[in-house]
Amino acid sequence: EIQLVESGGGLVQPGGSLRLSCRASGFTLSSYSMSWVRQAPGKGPEWVSSINADGTLTRYLYSVEGRFTISRDNAKNTLFLQMTGLKPEDAATYICAKWPRSEYGRPEDSSKYDYWGQGTQVTVSS
Repeated sequence: EIQLVESGGGLVQPGGSLRLSCRASGFTLSSYSMSWVRQAPGKGPEWVSSINADGTLTRYLYSVEGRFTISRDNAKNTLFLQMTGLKPEDAATYICAKWPRSEYGRPEDSSKYDYWGQGTQVTVSS
């Protein structure tokens, strides 16, 4: 059974940092691109970042570029999202998602992902 389990969310002040993790099981993480998607209350999912299977290519939403870093440790079956300079508008549930191939195509298209985690909540407030 394929599972994606996120952790690392929490409450942080504006300007603060968090590191999210997504532990994958039931499949070979190193064979697939992965992404982080976020969803704020009352809004649809918003793609945040993607990384290809071997970690050599990354892509970011324009509003997080330079503040967020996606990475992966395939040996440990884990995906990460390092978030710095957090802003109130970054508050959301952050969800990791599995792309069905090693190289991502249009990662902004949420309908293309085949597995999703349950998410971890990030709150940015003073």
